[in-house]
Amino acid sequence: MSKNAILGMIGSMVFLVVLMAVALIYESIKSNRVREAAKKIENPKEAIVEVERVDFSAFEKIVGGDAREMVLIPAGSFTMGGGDVGDFDEQPQRVIYLDPFYMDIYEVTNADYRRYTKMLKKPDPVVPVFEDDPNLLKGDKQPVVGVTWINSAAYCKWARKRLPTEAEWEKAARGENGGKWPWGDSFSSTLANGLGEADGYKYSAPVGSFERGRSPYGLYDMAGNVSEWVEDWYVQDYYKDAPFKNPKGPEDPGIIQVLSYRGGSFHNSSHDLRASKRFGGAHPKRGESTVGFRCAKDFGSD
Repeated sequence: MSKNAILGMIGSMVFLVVLMAVALIYESIKSNRVREAAKKIENPKEAIVEVERVDFSAFEKIVGGDAREMVLIPAGSFTMGGGDVGDFDEQPQRVIYLDPFYMDIYEVTNADYRRYTKMLKKPDPVVPVFEDDPNLLKGDKQPVVGVTWINSAAYCKWARKRLPTEAEWEKAARGENGGKWPWGDSFSSTLANGLGEADGYKYSAPVGSFERGRSPYGLYDMAGNVSEWVEDWYVQDYYKDAPFKNPKGPEDPGIIQVLSYRGGSFHNSSHDLRASKRFGGAHPKRGESTVGFRCAKDFGSD
């Protein structure tokens, strides 16, 4: 083989190697771009939600029998129900009038409930059916869970309070203007502890962790963290015949006697964190790993 032929073959091989290297680099760049595009589709960047600044110090506050702060929810009308975005059991949307009442600013914590059980020598709640270590839900500042409706009502009575009605809970969560969420009509994971870890928490967060997500009256965690027991029995079509003034839930719950809870939890999507969302099917003697409570109190009562 001649010298020129050998040089030609070497030159061709070098050219092919360079061509292959260029092709590999191009494919690598292309793959990286595809991966980045996929990430943007899977994890779209949330728009910044502007939240109106409110001077919550203007609202009247008292301290309940459990030494926890409450805020006055003033008398008046508000829009209750889901409207166009609501589920079937949130219909019809209507205007409701409520007398004034007080509501706990924070969900009852593990430390709060432990103080109660020690004083009355009652057992601590047991967290049922949880996919991870239950101790992850038992920090002092985390909301208590595993409490039954019966035990929640007993705590509130001990504190000279009571559980809120569904109507009271919803007004305290959304105010008179009827926002979809406590802060308004646009959702952001930076404002509530819901499904996923984009909000910074896999499970429950210390109460009061979402300052910008407070309700119009200054209540924390009215969307997400843990759901909350309310006073009412759950009946799907109760709104159709509910009274206009101070509705307290159905007197006759029917054959299937289950209770309502509100607010959504760290296991729920933004749709289920709406202020009008209703949850039913809860047995009064069963606790849940995602359900806690806060108390209400009649205005003017001791």
